Amino acid sequence: MNAPLIDPFARAIRYLRVSVTDRCDFRCVYCMAENMTFLPKADLLTLEELDRMCSTFVGLGVEKLRITGGEPLVRRGIMTFFRAMSRHLETGALKELTVTTNGSQLARFADELAACGMRRINVSLDTLDPDKFAAITRWGRLPQVLEGIEAAKRAGLRVKINTVALKGFNEDELFRLVDWCAAEDHDLTFIEVMPMGDLGNEDRLDQYWSLKDLRARLAERFTLTDLAERSGGPARYVRLEESRQKVGFITPLTHNFCESCNRVRLTCTGELYMCLGQEDMADLRAPLPATDDPALLESAIRAAIARKPKGHDFDYSRQHVGGQMSRHMSHTGG
Repeated sequence: MNAPLIDPFARAIRYLRVSVTDRCDFRCVYCMAENMTFLPKADLLTLEELDRMCSTFVGLGVEKLRITGGEPLVRRGIMTFFRAMSRHLETGALKELTVTTNGSQLARFADELAACGMRRINVSLDTLDPDKFAAITRWGRLPQVLEGIEAAKRAGLRVKINTVALKGFNEDELFRLVDWCAAEDHDLTFIEVMPMGDLGNEDRLDQYWSLKDLRARLAERFTLTDLAERSGGPARYVRLEESRQKVGFITPLTHNFCESCNRVRLTCTGELYMCLGQEDMADLRAPLPATDDPALLESAIRAAIARKPKGHDFDYSRQHVGGQMSRHMSHTGG
């Protein structure tokens, strides 16, 4: 298990995103349907199987592990898994263990996450208006999330806010969000809405707000300096000179970031997606019970990485949605 994972385009795979559940206590309109049919719990990888999967990837050179969902913190017993993964931080094999969350459970778990060696987290937050928050999440309550973010700060966790740019929804909050993040010392990343799920093409076109346009709006008020730094993911960063804060842009539509993609995604059922924007996947669950020999799982992972495509096909040009994925974002894990 010494040879690193290298895909057909000479990209080293160092970053694994893992969905530990497809369930969530919100129903965000761009992520899932309001009346979702979730997987039977028996179909999910057990926490022990997740440990084995992730540990194998770490042994193959993965240095960053991001836990997602659904909402990962609603998975029963999930802290057992985080505590298990912390051993790889202690050995130095894993450079970063982190989580993307809607923030609803952070007040309960922030201290434990920090105790597991976590240093920073991503919190999804698209609006600071309580009524709009309830509308976009369907089931969420903004005060609960803000309380969770405060708990994370007290626990010493660095918080990055992830905001999906949605035309006609949070355009008017651009500077409010930027100013709030500056005041609270949160990093902020904007994300273009992606054509995932079965909510309809017209919905996606109506929601799509190009980050090229968003950036131009920021430049009307701030001096933007491009930064060379990368966080291991797809975001490109600028510094707003007047406030000295860092703002990121994840732009799968206006500027795809595939040439530097170092990521793969593991679902809660053991499917490995080599690209968020392609349907091809590998079943890694099958090798798990076959034998205690890790070579079978390692071989399946290497075969999957050998199929990693050059890039995705997301496209909103010509007023139609290209590269639409039938699965919901929650299925793949954000």
